[in-house]
Parts: sequence; structure tokens; C-alpha cells
Amino acid sequence: MTNENIEILIIEDNITDAEMTIRALRKSNLANHVLHLKDGEEGLDYIFCRGKYSERNIENCPKVILLDLKMPKVNGIEVLQEIKSDERTKSIPVVVLTSSKEDPDIKTCYKLGVNSYVVKPVVFDSFAKAVSELGLYWMIINQPPK
Repeated sequence: MTNENIEILIIEDNITDAEMTIRALRKSNLANHVLHLKDGEEGLDYIFCRGKYSERNIENCPKVILLDLKMPKVNGIEVLQEIKSDERTKSIPVVVLTSSKEDPDIKTCYKLGVNSYVVKPVVFDSFAKAVSELGLYWMIINQPPK
């Protein structure tokens, strides 16, 4: 798979959560074009074609970004702010998928333009169901602009 084929971009520092997310997407046959990046800095490098992703075409955007908030280096709110403040990337749907139920985080994300804010269910079956439904909605039901 080349970077040009990425449909779901997961920016998540917790390897277990990322693996569970990918497993849930696979179960729904939605994991063919998924890329997992381990922190916000790498996520921004990918999205904005910097560093090791400098050869990537910025016009080949993922269909959806699943973004954690609490990450090292660059946190999810900073990633969201950069994505939504740039004309080239602000129309990419961003779903915050996080353990934070903190009202200030939720309000900040919506003010910055997040498309959805989902608190990660603790129970694996509930987590898998939530991710599967997110994937189905953003990959099949949602109609993005051309």
C-alpha cells in the first residue's frame, strides 16, 4: 500500500488502542487502507507532507482522521488546530477518539472544528462496536466534497 491510498489515518500513541481500532475496522472490512501514526508530530508530518512524508501529495487526503488527544510531542488539540486552520486540510473529517470526558477538551475541539468527539468505551466489545460504526459512517455513509 502506498501513502496515496490511505483512507483512514489513526493518530494514536497507545499501541493497544491503535491495534484494537484496526482490529475493529478489519472486522467490518474497512481496514484495507489504514495508516497508524504514533504521535501528533508524525501525524502533522504526514498530513502536511513534511520530513519522511515530503514526497506525498497533500491533495491525497485520508477520508477520515481518528485522533487521540493525550499524546506526547504534539497533542491532539494542537493537531486538530493545525488541520482545521489550513485551507488545504480543513475539510478532512476529524474524529477525536479519546479517553477524555473533560468538558473543556470537548468544547475546545468543537470550537476548532472537530467533526465528532467520541469517548473510547472501556469494554472491548463496546469499543469495537463504536469504531466499527464510526468506520461505516465515515467510509460508506458520509458523502465528502469532491
